[in-house]
Amino acid sequence: MPDFFAAEELDTLAKTKAKPLPEMRSDVLVIGAGPTGLACAIEAQKVGLKVIVLDKGCLVNSLFHYPANMSFFTTPELLEIGDIPFTTAQQKPTREEALEYYRKVAEHYHLDLRQYEWVKTVMGADGEYSITATDRTGRPHDYGTKKVIVSTGYYDLANQLCIPGEDLPKVSHYYGEPHPYYDSDVLVIGGKNSAAIASLDLWRHGARVTLVHRDAQLHHHVKYWIKPDIENRIKNGEIEAYFNSSVQEIGIDHVVLATPGGPMRLKNDFVLALIGYHPDYDFLRSMGIELSEQQCRPVCDPVTLESNVPGIYVAGVIVAGSRTNEIFIENGRFHGKQIAEDLKRKLHPSEGLRSASG
Repeated sequence: MPDFFAAEELDTLAKTKAKPLPEMRSDVLVIGAGPTGLACAIEAQKVGLKVIVLDKGCLVNSLFHYPANMSFFTTPELLEIGDIPFTTAQQKPTREEALEYYRKVAEHYHLDLRQYEWVKTVMGADGEYSITATDRTGRPHDYGTKKVIVSTGYYDLANQLCIPGEDLPKVSHYYGEPHPYYDSDVLVIGGKNSAAIASLDLWRHGARVTLVHRDAQLHHHVKYWIKPDIENRIKNGEIEAYFNSSVQEIGIDHVVLATPGGPMRLKNDFVLALIGYHPDYDFLRSMGIELSEQQCRPVCDPVTLESNVPGIYVAGVIVAGSRTNEIFIENGRFHGKQIAEDLKRKLHPSEGLRSASG
């Protein structure tokens, strides 16, 4: 008798703890949970489609990895998606406010978001795609969907220097916050906003900063309120700068520069190679998406954003290929509506006909 009750008790406990299996089929599967990917999911959901969103990181993973104290260059209304207002006390929203905003948007629309699932393969054809993703434990998850939207951004893949020592632990292609670099010799490589902002932030928090840029001056894209600040710091000798120069080698306690005056060896503790990022071209090609020869732009319909592969759409910054300064949250967020219009027509043809005739 005791054995019978013990078995029954275990069976009841197992049923109580068991969770329903997650849905693995959808009308649309969005790869990438950045602002544009979320906008695509919301707009597809609005036209009555079942949507699943996968991301290899967390919600708006790229924004999460921005510098901790960063403020956006733009105003909050230009970051809005899903017709949800973005309110902030400041003229320019902070990274923290943006993370909070996009969390609230995801909650409001009850988006089916699967975080930390890295899409490895997309197989099949229009109307019947099979997608395999792996989670943090390496376990595979198989999904089925009619349509695919690729909105993977570009911030995960840093441009490489391709020089000796780039793989040393002291080298990073991302900048988070200044505290770890206090009282250290830091080399910042680059000449755009990221390099200028990091250099100023580091200097103001007690680092000894050297800036190296391959061109004769800072890039013209540097924001108008940042450019005079960094130029004055350089002019006053507070930040050392080498233009028309490049890094040839990174050592454990030094770097070697190629300058107009010849090779130069500098004492160094840390290197921040802030030279930009690029989309995952190999992943796009693996799905059969054609890329333009010069700028690696995906071949797609400019109105619907459907790629040359029927049923696979591209959205966000990857639409611009290597020209990553052409598309930002401000304009990429509208890609969702463009794609949703086409999805509505193709997956709900009767509704499309009624609205066209109405």
